[in-house]
Amino acid sequence: MTAALFILIPLAAAIAAAAVPSRLSHWVALAGSMVLVAHGLVAAVFFGAWGTGAFALASEATWLRPLGIELALGADSVAMALVLLNCLLLPLCVAGSFTAVQERQREYYAWMLGLAAAVNGVFLARDVVFFYICFEFTLIPLFFLIAIFGGPNRERASIKFFLYTFTGSLFTLAGLLYVAWQASLAADGAWTFSIAALTDFASTQLSAEQQGMVLLALMAGFAVKVPLFPVHTWLPLAHTEAPTAGSVLLAGVLLKLGTYGLFRFALPMVPTAVEEYAPFIATLSIIGILYAALICWVQDDVKRLVAYSSVSHLGFCVLGLFALNPVGAQGSVLYMINHGLSTGALFLCIGMIYERFHTRDMDAMSGLARRMPVWAFFMVFFTLSSLGLPGLNGFVSEFLCLFGAFISTRDATTGYPGPLGPWYAAIAGLGMILAAMYLLIMLGKIVFGPPKVPGGAGHGHDDHGSPSALPTDLSPREIAVLVPLAVLCLAIGLQPKPLTDAIEGSVIETLRPYARLAVAASEAQPEGGFVLAEGIDRATERATRPLVSQREHSRLAGAEEGAAP
Repeated sequence: MTAALFILIPLAAAIAAAAVPSRLSHWVALAGSMVLVAHGLVAAVFFGAWGTGAFALASEATWLRPLGIELALGADSVAMALVLLNCLLLPLCVAGSFTAVQERQREYYAWMLGLAAAVNGVFLARDVVFFYICFEFTLIPLFFLIAIFGGPNRERASIKFFLYTFTGSLFTLAGLLYVAWQASLAADGAWTFSIAALTDFASTQLSAEQQGMVLLALMAGFAVKVPLFPVHTWLPLAHTEAPTAGSVLLAGVLLKLGTYGLFRFALPMVPTAVEEYAPFIATLSIIGILYAALICWVQDDVKRLVAYSSVSHLGFCVLGLFALNPVGAQGSVLYMINHGLSTGALFLCIGMIYERFHTRDMDAMSGLARRMPVWAFFMVFFTLSSLGLPGLNGFVSEFLCLFGAFISTRDATTGYPGPLGPWYAAIAGLGMILAAMYLLIMLGKIVFGPPKVPGGAGHGHDDHGSPSALPTDLSPREIAVLVPLAVLCLAIGLQPKPLTDAIEGSVIETLRPYARLAVAASEAQPEGGFVLAEGIDRATERATRPLVSQREHSRLAGAEEGAAP
């Protein structure tokens, strides 16, 4: 029941926010989101699967079991971390919208809470049917948030967002149904939609050609959701036109549905196909990293710049996943969390100046540090976090993704196959340099320089043209929204080990098929053909030891020896 409450609490709050008078809807939404946070904290304290590959908080509905549908819920450490991220961002988005949205408030907060419930359902689903229902339902609240409360081009942005993501999701559904159909044939007509059962079947029973078709179907939906180059074009427009809270949730958790789908389905379900096509997918990721970074360089709309930066940053996330070793995969999971914190905070900061000056044009404002020093502090802090400054959270995840790609070579004796290598890491590393350049240029334009604001006014208008009535600098409410994100960015940057230890077991469990592939590949090599120099072997083992415990390596090795004929 604990897992179900992550869905039921925001749903109940959404219904309540839609039912109360409009002047009370934001308070009801805030109260409901805070109850969700409290439930998340209690669940996290008593969560029994931290550091392991097991699932906890299990619950299921049995009334559809004759059809093979169990509507099962549960979370491993990675899913739980993303659920907590969603729970954290929700009250911050609600509180950050108090002055930004003055019309149709009941609809606004109801859709926001409904979106949070659907996202939690995606992360907690242990059944393909329930996963897909929640995965698709996320489209509906965000579509209305953009279409009703977005900017001037909101109709085009919402339709493009819906068509891209819905079309891609249909291919993903087809791939998952194909796996379920093949599993039913192998089980004499008994259907199951359990994610664990289908993963075990597909990874061991499907041929390389069948796995390739399934991987293509999965990538069609998840790559659009990430979004991965070249199916990324819907994101900048959706981000730019969405209301501030919509952009925060889109960057913070909606994009993670794609990377989580790759982690939960593609990697463990079709390992043979993933190993074969990993270089191609990694190449697309690197193109996205560099291409989006160059586009950021020429933007004059600060919100569009941050939107394109998400395409670049999530390229690192996908690169780490397809390095196919625990170092890169842990870096990727960390990137899912860190990108949600830092980029979500940047969208909040941009929304706060948009409320005051009613523009996002970087040429129309500058020197805001003199006029808004508190806002400037947070803007600089979160920008440095986003570009990967050592000591802040962005550096840890980017370094691990790049290092995972660097050591991902077919000769490395880490116990995992290596489809990438140093060149992938070196070229992707250029993206970090470009990110520092375009983000620092952005800061130079709007934070520093001679003071300039649109029309010379100290106050602007809100999205509907009425006076904003906001102070020149941040209000206590706005500061309270940003402080938790800043604290987490600093804490993860200075001490990431608790988080890496917490997700370690889940990452290793997801990559277990690749350990088997590595063993099979080494046995197929001629004698001496899969051996590195002893010094390089020791260096690689030392590099990976903090992230992958020797105990886990021994357990995997023992399992493989026991399974050998």
